[in-house]
This record gives sequence, structure tokens and C-alpha cells, in this order.
Amino acid sequence: MRCRFALVVVMFSAAAAMGADRPDRPAMKDLMGLCVHTVQFKPRLYQPICRRVRDYHGLNWDLGDQTDFWPTFPLARNRVDWQKLYGDWTRAGFEINASIQLNATPPDSWVDLPRDAETYGFAFARFFGPGGRNLVTSAEIGNEPGAYDDATYRRVFESMARGMRLGDPRLKVVTCAMTAGPSGKYAKSLECVRGLESLYDVLNVHSYAQVEGWPTWRRSYPEDPSIRYLKDIQEIIDWRDRHAAGKEVWLTEFGYDACTKPAPKEGTFKDWVGSTELEQARYLVRSFLIFSAMDMDRAYIFWFNDNDEPHVHGSSGLTRNDQPKPAYHAVAYLYKTLGDYRFDGAIVQAAGDVYAYRYRHVDEPQRVIVAAWSPTGADRRVTRTLDVPPVDRAEAMPLAAGPAPTVQVEKERSGQVRLELSESPVFLFCRIP
Repeated sequence: MRCRFALVVVMFSAAAAMGADRPDRPAMKDLMGLCVHTVQFKPRLYQPICRRVRDYHGLNWDLGDQTDFWPTFPLARNRVDWQKLYGDWTRAGFEINASIQLNATPPDSWVDLPRDAETYGFAFARFFGPGGRNLVTSAEIGNEPGAYDDATYRRVFESMARGMRLGDPRLKVVTCAMTAGPSGKYAKSLECVRGLESLYDVLNVHSYAQVEGWPTWRRSYPEDPSIRYLKDIQEIIDWRDRHAAGKEVWLTEFGYDACTKPAPKEGTFKDWVGSTELEQARYLVRSFLIFSAMDMDRAYIFWFNDNDEPHVHGSSGLTRNDQPKPAYHAVAYLYKTLGDYRFDGAIVQAAGDVYAYRYRHVDEPQRVIVAAWSPTGADRRVTRTLDVPPVDRAEAMPLAAGPAPTVQVEKERSGQVRLELSESPVFLFCRIP
């Protein structure tokens, strides 16, 4: 057992160290994103969280039931004013990724699928793209287009992507949610876009830390080796490296439900199991830290606001009825603290014991922050010695507004530090002489 544990530590540490060699590794502020929805989103409320947002943009909003309709931007066909809506977001400092929703437009409803999809892609990119009104910097062709079979999705993707390339080559084209396995209801096989590398910039994946689906939809801590959470993301990265070198990988949905109400006594969700608000805060922050060590470029939290409903995705917001939850404060602290830092290597990554990651400031490399935590779901506390640069101060991940709690660090004669770690990450502020 001891030998196997040691192997796990070496393997994970080697993978993290390899990630640190990537010269264009994103700073934390470039990695972090949030999924939102049109008129419900209040941009200024979420300014402390991130600067990247992902909107669910309905194709049917723009075209109605007529796929051969020429869009009348800035107005959607349902009269939403995209210039005003997205303009408010960009003025608040957000960069928008529009996830174009296909499922409300059935596959057999297209008048002329290749022509209409290309026309829409062209009109969308020309108006919204960086070379147009500069409202949207990237667009996903489909979110989870389960209503489309593989052949039809490929036709839509190829046609719409070609139109986007013609409308504005600077607009990043993103696939729908992909999987390395066969297509399913929530993701399309990567084979659907094989050979179309010239038409897209980003491979997209959704992943949730789910132990099981129906009837509980129970989720686990992000480092849990028994679940598919990180493995599904890594498989997309590996496929990219083999077949589409140079493309970015974005995780555009991940998250945790945290409801204060019990599951209903009857119905589909009577056995549903959510996370606590403390777990949601911890696991979101730890997820971002882990993602920063992987060879990926963005990760968007699902969801921004909820109404405290006990079912799948019913309580996954960072706010509840527009009021910040503990996860809001924890994620905001991560963004503020590590926003201008990028992953610089793993000090230790021992499954079931301790993770400690080093981050270096993008402009002032002598400034270093070490994030350390207990990587289990057991509400565990452990005292460990870490080999880190000289520490100025240490803070714990906060769960409320105001200053972050301070953490006592014992400096040893060897230059190492000794401190108590928990499931909530601790941040050591260091400076290299």
C-alpha cells in the first residue's frame, strides 16, 4: 500500500510540474469564468468574481421559427436589444462567450441547413465579433445539442463555423460540449469535429464531480480519484494534443449544488443529495486551483444565481436571490488574491494527504503565493511542514465579507514552515529575496 501511494504522489507531481513549463499558462483571472443568462444577469454584482462570462444565447431568439430569416441585430427577433444587454456587460468589464443554443431549433426545422447555418454564423460574427461591435469574443456552436445526431451536428457546426470565419476571423469559434467517448445527450463525440481544425479555436467540455446520476446525483470532492471529474477533462486535453495541437481547451460548465432545504418527499428528486454551502465554497476554489495545474485555458462555474431549490442545478448559484452565498466570498477572494498569478508548480500533491501549489506573479516574479489544503471530503485537519519561500503572512479562504482569517505559521530552523491545514485552502504570501 505504501509503495502504491508513493507512486501516486510522483505521478501527480510530475504532471503538475510539466504544466508549469507551458510559457503561455493563463493567469488565474484569465482562467476563471461564470455561466450566466441574458436579462437575469446583474453584471455589477459579479464584478468581484471574474471578468469572463458565458451566456446562453438562443438561436431561436434571433431567428424565431424561420431559419432562413436574416437577423436584425442589434435586436433579436424577440426584441431583446443585444447592443444594450451585452454592452452593459462589457462596460462592467466582462468578456463574453456566447453559447448559441440549438435544441430549441429542431434539426428538421431548417429550411436549408448548410445555407441558413452559414448565413447566421456570418451575421452573428460580423455584428458581435471583435471586428464588429466588439461585444462577444467567442461563440460556441451549440451547448449540449442532444437533439441533433452526430452527422447533423457536424453539418451545422461546419456551416456555422465557416460563416463565422467569414464574418469575423477574430471571433474565437468554440465547439459544443465534447466527450472522448461516444456521443450522448449532453456531449458530442470528438469525432464530430475531427478534420475541421481550421474552423475552430477551442475544444469545449462539461464536467461535474458526480459520484452517481439518478436517483441521488450525489457529488464528491474534486480530487476524488474514484470519479470521472478530472479524467473527462484530461481525456479532451489528451485528444487535443494528439489530433488538434495548438487548440485551447475550455471547461464551460462545472459546479456544486448547495441547498438549505431538504429534498422533496415525492417525485424525481426525492433522493437527491446536495452539498453543504461550506463544501460548495471549498470545492469550487479547490477545483480552480487544480484546473490551473492542468493544460487548459478557461473554466466557467455553473451557475450565477439560484432560488434555493433542492434539485439538480437548483442551488448551484454563487448568489441566492441575488444575495452572496459563502461560495461567492470564497471565489471572490481567489480572484482577488491569485488573479495576477499563474501556476508555477506543485510543491506537493499527495492524494489523500496534502496539496500545495506555488503561484508566481505574472509581472513581479519575486512575488509568490502558495495555496495548500487537505484534498479529501472528510472535513479533515492535519499539521504539515512545507518547504516554501519566506512567508510574510498567511490567510484562510473566507466565507463572508471582510478581511480573510489569518493563519498562524510556525517557522522552523530549516527555513520550512509548519502549519495546520484543512479542507479550506490556506494562502501563504511569500517573497523571494
